[in-house]
Amino acid sequence: MGMVSPPLKAYADQLTNKATRILIPGGGNSYEAGYLWEQGFTNITVLDIAAAVTDQLKERFAATGIRVLEGDFFAHHETYELVLEQTFFCALDPLLRIDYVQHMSEMIVSGGKLTGVLFNRTFSHDGPPFGGNVTEYKELFSQDFELKVMEDCYNSHPARQGSEVFINFVRK
Repeated sequence: MGMVSPPLKAYADQLTNKATRILIPGGGNSYEAGYLWEQGFTNITVLDIAAAVTDQLKERFAATGIRVLEGDFFAHHETYELVLEQTFFCALDPLLRIDYVQHMSEMIVSGGKLTGVLFNRTFSHDGPPFGGNVTEYKELFSQDFELKVMEDCYNSHPARQGSEVFINFVRK
């Protein structure tokens, strides 16, 4: 997209606790991390498995307090109050989705949130990205999370209009 995901920007604009421990897994370009820092958030961690990505992000965020970690999401064992989901879930093989939910429930503190966007569509290729649907997501997440919001994004980037669902899940 080349920019902060509009649904995540709108969500971040509503947050008031600037000290919230935030994780952005599968960092990619991390526009969201930069935006959060600019808005005064002070406890942001970006995690990506690719050294090329983390090296670039470390350089880009060198003058900030954004923490950039290279590593496997499933081997990361810190806890967070908020995890922002932007294209990470859809990059994982669907066989790992149960593990993803389990690991998220271990990393997010009780009452913490998993918030972001998931694809609400199927793809004609073998992926990644991998698609999914609301029915599947309800089944996957409902045991460990209270599904506060799961609805079609009204403010998706034009390239993703009609194919994203916004989620705001609270860890039980």
